[in-house]
Parts: sequence; structure tokens; C-alpha cells
Amino acid sequence: MAIHLNEHRKNFNEAGRWFSKIRLRHFTGHDSYQEYLNSPIRLAHLTDQHVGRVTPMKVQMEAIDLVLAQNPDIVVLTGDFVCHSELYLSDLSEVVSRINKPKFAVLGNHDHWTNAQAVRKALIKGGVEVLENAHTLITINNQSLQLVGLDDAYTKHADINKATRGMKKNYATLGLSHIAEQADLLWLKHVPLVLSGHTHAGQITVAGLHELILKKVIGHKYIHGFYGSQNLSHPHGAVYVSAGIGAAVMPLRMGEKGKREIAIFELGATKEYLENIKLEK
Repeated sequence: MAIHLNEHRKNFNEAGRWFSKIRLRHFTGHDSYQEYLNSPIRLAHLTDQHVGRVTPMKVQMEAIDLVLAQNPDIVVLTGDFVCHSELYLSDLSEVVSRINKPKFAVLGNHDHWTNAQAVRKALIKGGVEVLENAHTLITINNQSLQLVGLDDAYTKHADINKATRGMKKNYATLGLSHIAEQADLLWLKHVPLVLSGHTHAGQITVAGLHELILKKVIGHKYIHGFYGSQNLSHPHGAVYVSAGIGAAVMPLRMGEKGKREIAIFELGATKEYLENIKLEK
């Protein structure tokens, strides 16, 4: 088994030279956070890593290095950590253990299809707190941030009522859900911003076929990027769908929108603050 895994790493790390470009995107959070946060909290969002045969370990490590280079206060991961196999769970633990920041996750459909209990164990081994239809209040830079984590809706494990029951009011609150459409329900529960994944932004984005397939055939209405409103409060809100890091089925991603990505959010920041950061870089 060890020989098999080492050979996998050698072959796919070599292939990773051609498919490892990662785009870094930078955003503010929901405008309502400015009311509850005295200074911005920098959050990094990773999703759909799909650790295994299809996505090179080189890409996985590059993604973590790029995240850490942004010096985030917190890292959140929104599911699909594996790809149809339990063989690479030790690799998953190794990848997430490199994140030396507070880190929180929710599971995705591939995690449940494979073995949710085993994936959860691997994440915990790597120091990740897994939120399964639960919320938690954490302190970052002497400020409070409330996280609400939904289990995967695609496999019918999401329970919005359980996740939000007892949730505190008048705190900056962020939702995590592998499936973006759950944001519609979370907004009604006073969760103004939700971070999601699942779609890979189409993964192969050529001639708009990805949107046709994801919207018309599969039925997703949130494909990639921001939807909703970052300035309207309850019952409205915003959801961000990341293109993610990994790939499923085919070991490549094509097209501008299908690029691997990491999203950085300056929660509580103004757009002017964000522009100044970009100018400094």
C-alpha cells in the first residue's frame, strides 16, 4: 500500500506542473459585519480538495502554502475532501495539518459517498473542527465570530433547524455549506453570508457548456462567485461559491472560470479597506 501511494504521489506531482495554477481572489464580507467587528478578520476559504488520485499532492500543498502566505486569522473548508476512495485519508490529514490557524469544516457529498466517519476522523487528526449541523462562537483578535456549519444537503444530511437552534443574535455570523442553495434557508435564519463549493465552477468551462449542464441538467442555480446581496440584511443575504482546488473524474481544469481558486475574505472591512490592501500588494 505504501509503495502504491508513493508511486501515486510521484506520477501525479509530475503531472501537477501542468495543472497547478491557483487563482487568489479577495473580497469583503457582508456589510452587516461592520456593525459587530471593530477590525477586519481575515478568513481563507478552501473547498473541494478531493485528495486522492485525481488531484496531485503538489497542488494540495501549493494551495495550503498560498493560504498561509495570506496570513489568515481563520481557515474554513467546505467539503469534498476525498474522491471515491479511503486510500488517501492519511494524505488528507497531512494536508490539513499544515494549516497552523484555527480551522473549521463541513462535509460534502463525496465525503458521505466514501465514508463520512473516516473522513471526519482524518480531519480531526489534522486538527480541524468539523461542524455537523452545528454552530460555534469563536474569539479571534478579541472579537467574536459565529460559525454555522451545515452537513451535506446533496446526500440529505443537512438540518438547518438543528444547525441554527440556540444561535446567538447580534454577532457577526458566517454560514458554511457544501451546497450553495442552502443559503436561501440560512438567510432566513439571520446568517447573512454563506460560503460554499461543490460545483468546481464547472471544472471545464468551455463555451458556456458548464453553466448549461449545472443549471439546466443538474439543477443548480448558484454556480460560481457571489449571488444575493452583500448589503441587504434579513431576510436577504449573500452566498459565495468557490471553484475549489481539486478535480473529480478528470485530472484537469479548463477555462478561465474553471481555474482552481482560494478566496480570502476581510470580514468587517469596507471596500475602501480592501482596495488599499490590493494597492499595497
